[in-house]
Order: sequence, then C-alpha cells, then structure tokens
Amino acid sequence: MDAQRTLRRQISCVGIGLHSGNKVNLSLKPAAADFGIRFRRTDLGHHEVPATVHNLAGIQLATGLARNEVTVETVEHLLAALVSMSVDNVCIELNSPEVPIMDGSAAPFIYLIHEAGVKSLQAPRKYLKIVRPIAISRGDKRIALYPSDHFKVTYSISYDHPLLRHQSRTLRITEETFIEEVAPARTFTFLKDVEMLRQNGLALGGSLENAIVLGETGVLNNALRFDDEFVRHKILDAVGDLALVGYPVIGHLVAHRAGHALHTEFAAKILEETQAWRLVEASADGADVPLPLPAKAPAPRLAN
Repeated sequence: MDAQRTLRRQISCVGIGLHSGNKVNLSLKPAAADFGIRFRRTDLGHHEVPATVHNLAGIQLATGLARNEVTVETVEHLLAALVSMSVDNVCIELNSPEVPIMDGSAAPFIYLIHEAGVKSLQAPRKYLKIVRPIAISRGDKRIALYPSDHFKVTYSISYDHPLLRHQSRTLRITEETFIEEVAPARTFTFLKDVEMLRQNGLALGGSLENAIVLGETGVLNNALRFDDEFVRHKILDAVGDLALVGYPVIGHLVAHRAGHALHTEFAAKILEETQAWRLVEASADGADVPLPLPAKAPAPRLAN
C-alpha cells in the first residue's frame, strides 16, 4: 500500500511575513490520516483553515486562504514543500496571518520537514489522476493539465527585461528533483515595483535576504542560485498552488505566464471537471485502483 504520511514530531521556526513585515512563530505538528493540511491560527482561538480551493481568498502576489473570517496568507511555498515531500497530513500553527517568507524559497521548509522526520500512517494515499485535458487561458496567460503517468511540470515565462526575455523548464516532480532543482529557487520582484508595493502595504518584510530584486540591467543580489532561477520559482509556486486540489496530482501541468490567480482558478476548475480525472489508489503491484468520487463540496471561493 502507498500509505499516507505525516511528520514524526513537532518542529517550529520563527520568521518574517513578506508582505506584513511581522514576526511569525510557526509550528508543524503531526496529524492523523485523512486530516489533510490545515492551518491553525493560535492568536485567534485556534481557528482552523483547511488548505483547499474551497477556502481561497484574495490573491495578491501570493496565495491566501480564509474561513469564517480567519485568514492565512502566503501559503504556497510551505504547501509546495509539504506535498513534494509526500506529507499528506499536518497541522500548521501560526500566530499571525502570514506564513513566514524565510529566504524566499521552499528550502527552509524542506529542512524543517527533514528535521521533524516523516512517518507512514495506516491509510492509503489517494491520487487525482488526469484522464482528459483541462485548460484555461486568460489573454496571453494559459495553463493546462494533460494525462501522464507522473506529476510533471512545464513552465515558461516572458518579461520585458534583459534577464527575463524568456525562460522555460520541464521537470518531473519527485522528492529528489524538488529538493535539488526547485526548492532553493527564490521569489523575485522588480525594483521599479517595490515602492509601489510598499505604498499599497505590501512587501513590507521584503529584502535582498528573502527575494531576488531585479534592477533595470541586472540582479541586485550577489548571485543567482540557478541561471533560470525565475522559472524554477514559478514551478515552485505552481506546485504549491495545485496542492489546494487536496490530492497529489498525476498529470502533466503546462503553464505559460501564469501566476497565483490563474493557478488557483485552475485548481478550482480541476475539481469541477469531474469527467477529466479519477481518484485512484496505488496497489501493491503498482496498478491504479479506481475510487468513487468524493461527495460534492460547496463551490470554491474564487480569488478576487
């Protein structure tokens, strides 16, 4: 049986919210089978917000969730680390509305998961396997999922900037490839946008320590971690946003110039397109065992 997994023990960290600039205490706690990934606001009476598309809230340069007026923001990097490490069940406690940005990548969260350890549970893991293409396009932005035997991502970006005319990468996402080739890629922004962001109350915790900043001709940081760090970070974001489907996906995700708003709109569309996928378990011989569809959930709250 391909079993669900959780953490072996609790682990904690402290960081800064990228947009709020506030100090955040964050703890990852083991959880039982079928608990899923849930955020728990310890500063608001331990109210929980499950990490699903049905709790999507306003998307503004990051992915946010809300339930019963309780919000959690900038969840995508942590979600990407958890699902790529096959952690199905975890309670994420934090005392602030925003997950800490750490160094702007998912690598610190991978470190936390490694330190906590991972253990199997006595319940099978369910996968969402794509059997027919699903696609969305919004102007020159587009995103699609195609049938595949594995979870694979092809992402391309294009900006009017000397360093970012065009970047593209295709990668099969496994624990190893995510850790080595995706997790260290940091979030990025343009120097010309920083002042505008701060005037709008965003990026208040941003610095060269937790983001790549692009000036007119180059990077203000000392060095890039990869020549194509920008598109790798977009893959990271897409993996985290797609986690809101609620199941590991088996399919080939293809995106061009997409972002959090399109990623999350697409995650909601996937669940609506019930003819395009089936829930499966992996049997002992590696074959897919089809499962009945889940009960119909309430309509997702789409991003503003």
